[in-house]
Amino acid sequence: MKRQDYLSWDEYFMGIALLSAQRSKDPNTQVGACIVSPNNKILSMGYNGMPTGCDDDLMPWEREGDPLDTKYLYVCHAEFNAILNSGAHSLNDATLYVTLFPCNECTKAIIQSGIKKVIYKEDKYACSDAVRAAKKMMDMAGILYEQYERSNKAVTIKL
Repeated sequence: MKRQDYLSWDEYFMGIALLSAQRSKDPNTQVGACIVSPNNKILSMGYNGMPTGCDDDLMPWEREGDPLDTKYLYVCHAEFNAILNSGAHSLNDATLYVTLFPCNECTKAIIQSGIKKVIYKEDKYACSDAVRAAKKMMDMAGILYEQYERSNKAVTIKL
């Protein structure tokens, strides 16, 4: 008889997104993303961080202050990085698993890349203009989005 306690596809891919988020050096918010083909093959992953070639020890990580002295004008979001990291893979009809609901800027890239479904873990900025605009664009573009249904399954990774 086969094992019954294996991970579902959603648990597996959200787990990859959560693990990817652990690469983020952001002291406040760590976000991870995993893009998957319609036949459950991982196409790309990403996490939020500074652009390649920009020394993240010299970049600001502050959340408040003069805009040029905060992280917001510099950080690449996890979804954006996952799309850029996809290389030659077509993302048409793919599913994006992400730990935080995408902002409006990432949503533009999601739409343009051909991703058709977004499964997100948290939506803590649901009332923000950026997320409201993102949902409006996804609705218009026919992109399905749904919150990940937590399974309460624990997975331990020993490194």
